[in-house]
Amino acid sequence: MDLDLSDEQLLLRDTVRDLCAKHVPLDTVRALENDPERYPEDFWKQAGQLGLHGMRLPEEHGGTAMTLLDAALVYAEFGRALVPSPHFAGTVLAGRVLDAAGSAEQRERWLPRIASGAGVFTVAWLEPDRGCGPKGVRAKAVPAEGGGYRLTGVKRHVPYARSSERVMVLARDEATGEVVFPLVDPAAEGVRLTQQLTVASDTQYRIDFEDVFVPEDGVVRGGWPVWDAVMHDAIVLAAAQMVGAARRTLEFTVEYALTRHQFDKPLGAFQAIAHYLADAVTAIDGAETLVWEAAWARDAGRSTAKLAPMAKLFAGDTFRDVTATAQQIFGGNGFTVEFDTQLYFRRAKQWQMAWWDARYLEELIAAQVLDAA
Repeated sequence: MDLDLSDEQLLLRDTVRDLCAKHVPLDTVRALENDPERYPEDFWKQAGQLGLHGMRLPEEHGGTAMTLLDAALVYAEFGRALVPSPHFAGTVLAGRVLDAAGSAEQRERWLPRIASGAGVFTVAWLEPDRGCGPKGVRAKAVPAEGGGYRLTGVKRHVPYARSSERVMVLARDEATGEVVFPLVDPAAEGVRLTQQLTVASDTQYRIDFEDVFVPEDGVVRGGWPVWDAVMHDAIVLAAAQMVGAARRTLEFTVEYALTRHQFDKPLGAFQAIAHYLADAVTAIDGAETLVWEAAWARDAGRSTAKLAPMAKLFAGDTFRDVTATAQQIFGGNGFTVEFDTQLYFRRAKQWQMAWWDARYLEELIAAQVLDAA
């Protein structure tokens, strides 16, 4: 097994790393915490020029049709820099659902806008007190006279809702019971946005839909299987993002352990600290390998029904554990806003719970294990 990156992959990684360093330094990340609308505009424009908005979209609609493994390298760099942007919700989720299930007219209208970065999309899928699976979708899509739907329900943790051109909503067709994907203008009548503050200080909203009319040409069909397939690819990228962030956390923690002295010795000279760091790098390397395997399997046409949830689950645990270790090594400094440690620590828990939480991932993995028994 050859795990070395190709020259093209190394160039892609370095290009994205340079992009993030130039346009999304951690000072920018700090400045955008809890901001209701903004994201790094220069980064967004440059990412569009590099084809990153269309990295998983077809070339005929302006995309670059990147492999999942190459996309994972991109997301590892996004994780290193803690990039705050609507890229995941728009390109990785909404764009892929449109590509998989949208009509020819919908794909022609929306995919080029997403691929260029001109159009910002987000998705609204989680509901209060409901799980991550298909039974959790209870927003009501009542068929309207002449076509389309009247949409009623509540969604939470919707990223960048106020900045988006359209919100792709997961709703239940009251006539057929199928999951449908209405595309809703967040400024439409009957839509109410309420910003939610989170431990990661990112941009999320609760959205209340009150009898919102969505015309037929604004409804994407395909059902839960489409969302499930898109999410299995998406969580590999979410895992890559966490691996990238975990590795960056380890890097600055090692640097601190080598330069910070106690009792006339660097912290890294103490066995307990050294062993913590050894455990951290072992876990990160394992998580990275699992992410690459899941991405490679998907690109090779193999099933990722077990690998993708495993990658997300293990990467989430690893990022959380590594940042907790970093906090211990930094001591009181790690909790102060002047240090970067807390930025990564707070996002570790947020990212671990987002886009299928540990409980749902374990259910998916267990089903594959038990079915194979």
